[in-house]
Amino acid sequence: MGFDNRADLASGHGHTVCVTGASGFIASWLVKLLLEKGYTVRGTVRNPDDAAKNAHLKSLDGAAERLTLLRADLLDKESLTAAFRGCEGIFHTASPVTDDPEKMIEPAVNGTQNVINAAADVGSVRRVVFTSSIGAAYMDPRHGPDAEVDETCWSDLDYCKNTKNWYCYAKTVAEQAAWELAKQQRVDLVVVNPSLVLGPLLQQSINASTWHVLKYLDGSVQTYADAAQAYVHVRDVADAHARVYEEPGASGRYLCAGRTLHRGEVCRILAKMFPEYPVPNECKGGAGETNKGCRFSSRRLNELGVGVTPASLCLYDTVSSLQDKGLLPRRTAAVVDPSVIP
Repeated sequence: MGFDNRADLASGHGHTVCVTGASGFIASWLVKLLLEKGYTVRGTVRNPDDAAKNAHLKSLDGAAERLTLLRADLLDKESLTAAFRGCEGIFHTASPVTDDPEKMIEPAVNGTQNVINAAADVGSVRRVVFTSSIGAAYMDPRHGPDAEVDETCWSDLDYCKNTKNWYCYAKTVAEQAAWELAKQQRVDLVVVNPSLVLGPLLQQSINASTWHVLKYLDGSVQTYADAAQAYVHVRDVADAHARVYEEPGASGRYLCAGRTLHRGEVCRILAKMFPEYPVPNECKGGAGETNKGCRFSSRRLNELGVGVTPASLCLYDTVSSLQDKGLLPRRTAAVVDPSVIP
């Protein structure tokens, strides 16, 4: 069941949606944005009574009146069905967490299938927005440095297995399973595929993507890898989810990725903006910066009005947030204006 026209969602007021894994990095910013738009939001979490973990959600503007946190498990379809009942939209951002990457594949697939089936069961859901990853698009040996990855690209599962990239394998299999089941269940599914997400933390704890930046500032590492990565701001990712939900004509996949930077370039930008920290200036193994990475097209999202924040601002906002939360000691040295750094 899709949307008849966007006027239905000119404002979120009077509309109820659910965000799975609401306390996560992306999900928290999405909950914040949805509340600002006037939606009534249900957020699924592992433990609604965990005051410390959920405090940042309960402190959001509008949360007291329009946010309810519910206990749900991705592997328990009935708990999802209960959370979704009466909702018009579902934002599936949650993903299983495990120390063994190979063990994340089955719960990632089963959890996504449970979300689709639960959305179909309740009958009121008009659209499901699923957070996938560029990891489901770019892992293919045919993607050289001059290739542009877009929504038509899929990661090669054999290549993922051969290189033991279980994260990309799991993301690809889970997204493919979601598309297949959504078609069978006649669920209106739209997918957002973000790159590595940076920006300010709403929660107090460090997540994997912010650790990617913190390790270059706190002395944890003395060198950087010969690797490249595309970056995107968490606000842009939250905006992308809301836009593809509200736009009646939205369909298919939407890559959400900014500029691709080599780890060395990331370190040089960090060193310019925050010279007081021990940022590495050497490539691991002395091999040089040979890995150019892939270029990604966010054209489909741009056409919906979603912008892409420059990578330097993504890095700046991440570090500033780590400082503000006391996760990185604040120094007194002057900081270069990030807008002057490409």
